[in-house]
Amino acid sequence: MRAMTQLVNQLVNQLGEWLKGEGPESDIVISSRLRLARNLADYPFNTRSSAASRKEVELLLRETLTGRAVDRGLTYLSLGHAPIIDRQVLLERHLISKEHAALGKEHNGIVERGVAVSRQENLAILVNEEDHLRLQCLRSGLQFEEAWEELNAVDNAVARAVKLAFSPQFGFLTCCPTNVGTGLRISVMLHLPALVITKQLDKVFEALSRINFTVRGFFGEGTQAMGDFFQISNQITLGKSEEEMIRDMRKVVPQIVGFEREVRQKLLEQSRERVEDSVCRSLGILRAARCITTEETMERLSALRLGVHLGLLTDVPIRTINEIFLCSQPGHLQKLEGRPLEAAERDVARAALIRRRLAAR
Repeated sequence: MRAMTQLVNQLVNQLGEWLKGEGPESDIVISSRLRLARNLADYPFNTRSSAASRKEVELLLRETLTGRAVDRGLTYLSLGHAPIIDRQVLLERHLISKEHAALGKEHNGIVERGVAVSRQENLAILVNEEDHLRLQCLRSGLQFEEAWEELNAVDNAVARAVKLAFSPQFGFLTCCPTNVGTGLRISVMLHLPALVITKQLDKVFEALSRINFTVRGFFGEGTQAMGDFFQISNQITLGKSEEEMIRDMRKVVPQIVGFEREVRQKLLEQSRERVEDSVCRSLGILRAARCITTEETMERLSALRLGVHLGLLTDVPIRTINEIFLCSQPGHLQKLEGRPLEAAERDVARAALIRRRLAAR
């Protein structure tokens, strides 16, 4: 438990992979994430497993992931009895899912679970989430191929060390039928403020649904969009190769990026004062507020981010905006304050933190 708390304490003082602001198209594409669902062949799936079986799976995978078999310098964190704030921090850094961060009773009673994380935070392997294994690789910006190269190498290493549940007819077997086949989910987090302002998002989402892509919230499935951030991912994992799925995503994302850029330019040409007013108001509120919620913070920072990329805001670097995005989240905020905080206390502490970060510029 102490090792986990120490690692989480280190994490809160650095930017996560998804907010580095690097990589191709990073003004709009925040991050690329690839995730593989896998199960062990010789153990019951988690929907039918006992606590003893899950514990055996966790111990086996912990040894596999942190040993020479995988050889990625991963640190394993047990989550079942970990402090809720530590789990919240890992969720906010997109290293674990909302379900994996939940308390035992909210996670179907599963406390035999954990996550193996790389030092760079670009690789995270969830143990005993819905499936025995969820391997995910993150890259800042539009980097599907780079993420897949790393993820495929890790998947191959795991497959050499343990026997995975695989059918010659159906491919990799998973708890949820929608993951059967490759088990691959490809997602991209996009910042689309111009499409939100002009109310053109529904048109984009409808087009995506027709070609079997889905739109999720800020923290993935079952969560709401915040700060004009949206996650777009594939729905089909069966019947196509991993390379074909990546090519499909490669065709779709640049079209959305191009549409967002086009609308941003039109806003700048036709409604410059209105956009500039929104940016300046948001900056003024963030610099003066004494009490602010997570949701409003995300909205105001979204406006600043748009202002920077449109050249309307020059005295606040993107890195500072990204740092505030992360450290103003509830888990990070409480870690930085060194104590649990009620919602109202967090709103006050968040406002003070933002004022300090912006005043430092």
